[in-house]
Amino acid sequence: MTVVQEPDHITQPGREQIELAAVLHALSDPVRLRIVDSLAIAGEEPSCGSLDLPVTKSTCTHHFKVLREAGVIQQRQRGTARLNSLRREDLDARFPGLLASVLQAAEGAG
Repeated sequence: MTVVQEPDHITQPGREQIELAAVLHALSDPVRLRIVDSLAIAGEEPSCGSLDLPVTKSTCTHHFKVLREAGVIQQRQRGTARLNSLRREDLDARFPGLLASVLQAAEGAG
């Protein structure tokens, strides 16, 4: 018998579906803000487990889900890893200057 496994479907909002309240909520948590800051300076698409975060794996998964569902990050599956990238272009198109301001404020606070 041959078993065919469906690819993991990752639900993400389209550009026009990104809502300001959801983005602000996602960015309000210090761990999620740290994830966004790490992705902003990353030269590649890091996997969820490659970021040094002070939380358990399940909590980390939750934070990535909140960011993805708010439209702050994009995830894609490669093998068993989920690769992450910041949706900078989409966020800048929807809310010009918001991401830059948040990242600048986070840098000053850290």
